[in-house]
Amino acid sequence: MKGVFHLKKDKKMIVCFLTPAVLMFFIIFLYPVVRTIAMSFFRVEGVSDAVSTWEFIGIENYVTLLQTPIFLDSMKNMLKIWFFGGIVVILISLLFAAILTNGLYGKTFYKTVIYIPNIINAVAMATMWITAIFNKRFGFLHNFFDFFGSDLAKVDYMSGSAKFWSLLAAFCFGSVGYYMLIFMGGIERLPLDMYEAATIDGASKTKQFTRITLPLLRGVMKTCLTFWSIGVVGFFVWSQMWSAPLASELSTTTPFVYMYNITFGTQGNTFRNAAMGATVGVLMALTVLVVFFLINLLIKDDDVEV
Repeated sequence: MKGVFHLKKDKKMIVCFLTPAVLMFFIIFLYPVVRTIAMSFFRVEGVSDAVSTWEFIGIENYVTLLQTPIFLDSMKNMLKIWFFGGIVVILISLLFAAILTNGLYGKTFYKTVIYIPNIINAVAMATMWITAIFNKRFGFLHNFFDFFGSDLAKVDYMSGSAKFWSLLAAFCFGSVGYYMLIFMGGIERLPLDMYEAATIDGASKTKQFTRITLPLLRGVMKTCLTFWSIGVVGFFVWSQMWSAPLASELSTTTPFVYMYNITFGTQGNTFRNAAMGATVGVLMALTVLVVFFLINLLIKDDDVEV
C-alpha cells in the first residue's frame, strides 16, 4: 500500500511540475505557430488584427508570393549564401579543426582567436566590416590596395554586385569559429588506435584525413550542414545592416528581411501585409524541413561506428 501511495504522490508531483511547462509551450510556441499558418490563408493587414476581421483567400498568398520578383530575388540571395558560403565555411572550419587537433603548439590560443567573432554582437561585427574594412574612403581594403597601387583600391565594395560578396565574406568570417569547434569535438572523440595503425602501415597525414577522419565525421558533417541551413534561412541582421530600403536594394535582401518589411512596412511606406509575412515564414519553415530531409537522405552515418 505504501508503494501505491508513493506512486500516486509522485504522479501528482510530476503533474504539478509539468503543467506550467506544458501551458507555456502551448501559449508561447504552439499557439503562435498555428496562428501563423492559419494567417497565411487569409487576407490580414496587421499582426494583431482580430481573427473576426480576417478574410479567407485560400492559397492566394502563396501564389502571389511565388510570383513576386522581390521575394524571388531574396530566395536567390539566400541560396547563394547557403551554397557558396557553406562551401567556404565548412572547408575552412574543417581545415582549422584538423590543424588544431594535430598537436599544434598554442592550440588554446588559436582556438580562442578564431572563435572570438562568434561572441561579438552581429550588429557590432557588421558595423566594423562596413566602416573599417569595406569603406571606400578609409577602409582597410581601400588603403591596402592603394598602397600597392592596385586598381582594386577603386572598387566600391558597398555597392553594385560587390556588395553581396562583401556581405558574404563578412558573414563567413564570423561563422568559421563556431563550426570549427563542432568539428574539433568530432575529431577529438575518434579512436586514436586507428591513426596509430595507419601510421604504422605508412599512411600519410593526408591519407589518414581522407580515409579515416572524413568518413567518421559524417554525423558531425550532417549536424554542421543542418545548423548552417537553419542559420542561412533565418539570415536577418547581416542582411538588414547591408541593405538600403527594400524598394531600392535587392542584392543583399533575404527572405526574412522581406518578411519584416512586408509585415511592418518599409521606410516611407505604410502598407502592411501580415498575412504575406506569415506566408514567407511558413515557406521558410518548409524549406528547413526539406533541407533537413535531404541532408539525412544523402548523408548516412549509421554504417560507420566509432
